[in-house]
Amino acid sequence: MNKIFTILFLTLCSLSVSAQQFSQYNTGTLYDSFENPSQRSFIPDSSRAVAFNFFVPNFDANLFLTGNIQRPLKSRAFGDPPYYNTSSLKIGRNALNHFNANGNAYLIMLKLFTSLNGNVEMGFSFQSRLESKGLATDESVAFLDGPSNFAYNSYDNIFNNHYKIQMYDQLSYTYREQVTKQLSLGFKLSYLSGVQYDKIDVNESSLQINRDPVDPSNDNADVYMQGRFYRSYVPGRLDSRDFLPTFRNPGASISMGATYRTEDGVLIQGNIKDLGFIHWNKRSTITDFNNTTNIADITSTHREENIYNAVYDLVNGNGAVTSFNTKTNAKAELSVSKSYWLDDEKTFRYFPTLIAQKEVFDTGFTGALVNSVQKNNLIATLSATYDDYKFFNLGAQIMVKSANAEFFVGSERLLNTGRFAFAALGNNQQINHIGNYTGADVFLGFSLKIGRVIEHPMNSSYIPMGEKGFFGRLFGRIFKTNN
Repeated sequence: MNKIFTILFLTLCSLSVSAQQFSQYNTGTLYDSFENPSQRSFIPDSSRAVAFNFFVPNFDANLFLTGNIQRPLKSRAFGDPPYYNTSSLKIGRNALNHFNANGNAYLIMLKLFTSLNGNVEMGFSFQSRLESKGLATDESVAFLDGPSNFAYNSYDNIFNNHYKIQMYDQLSYTYREQVTKQLSLGFKLSYLSGVQYDKIDVNESSLQINRDPVDPSNDNADVYMQGRFYRSYVPGRLDSRDFLPTFRNPGASISMGATYRTEDGVLIQGNIKDLGFIHWNKRSTITDFNNTTNIADITSTHREENIYNAVYDLVNGNGAVTSFNTKTNAKAELSVSKSYWLDDEKTFRYFPTLIAQKEVFDTGFTGALVNSVQKNNLIATLSATYDDYKFFNLGAQIMVKSANAEFFVGSERLLNTGRFAFAALGNNQQINHIGNYTGADVFLGFSLKIGRVIEHPMNSSYIPMGEKGFFGRLFGRIFKTNN
């Protein structure tokens, strides 16, 4: 498969490595405790003292693609044979289509229960993350199918696209403490290692098609673009070795959280997540492009690669070799939850959670209502989300969780994930379907707890309890509660 199609579709729609899965809120999983640092993952007198994922990746990945380009990109990706169904495209109207892809994969999660006095938990993790979003015009996809989609020879500003992708590794230390019976605090400090960053903003563009009335194989086009292109330095081709942590593109981030339990059992939780930056090294480039390129052979089967190579040379011209800084996709969240027993024997527990999430440096906003029902070790969750794109989604999760083992799998976009899966399997109805968006979401996790059981002194032959944690000592000094 050629380069240009890989960038326009597969890069956007098959990335498997930062989006918080709302269904995990208040479940007490190891994954939940790393994403929401004030959440506990151990239960004294039940849990063992060491939680580990045993190198089984715990991940979530999601994507969506809106607008008229859904049908042609799905037919090109999943059609047999592959082709562009361009019937939905509107040429000459500068119609924009949104795309977004995020991923978060924990490769290592290790957490220790270190003190009963304050229920102190400390942990270490290694994860890889991806953040990508952008805007693409109908004409950008139509041009990949050749000049037959264009009724006229000349067009202005039909390639004004915007695109950004950022990939990085994250090495983290997390700390959580029960400061009082009602208040718990936690933080997550991370070293970031940048893998790749690309960003392109096209502010002006034009297309001039030069048709040969005798021999269409001689058709060519002049493409003009003006804008800016950021590209991080990657030695050679990007491969698996580039995902190993290095000091080539250093950065840092912090997550902070607090959970407060009211007297009537309402849990109020607030988080600031992944507030950070990455410094891309001095061998990176920033290119201000303002030029025209001629693209030959735009009717043959090689047209996509020809277009990609010509446009890449245009935007990547004589760039300035320099370092630059970028922000991570930080989020602020607030949630409210309460548990209810549904029967007198207390075998069925219902715990709804209402969540509001806002991107710190962008316009993104999402509201979620998560409904979970638990019977013994089985938890079933149904979630509903609504965001600023006016997308309403239903999600579901199945979890098997005991004091020392947990496994969960689910999706925040259940119906659209199903449609996407059918399209990927070659279902023509779903390939040609145009809804509010084409998208998918999946998450999965596993961990075990090992070591000694955490026991209170009255029940245990293991005497040391440990001292209060950092937050507990600080709280005691401020409010004079230390003995």
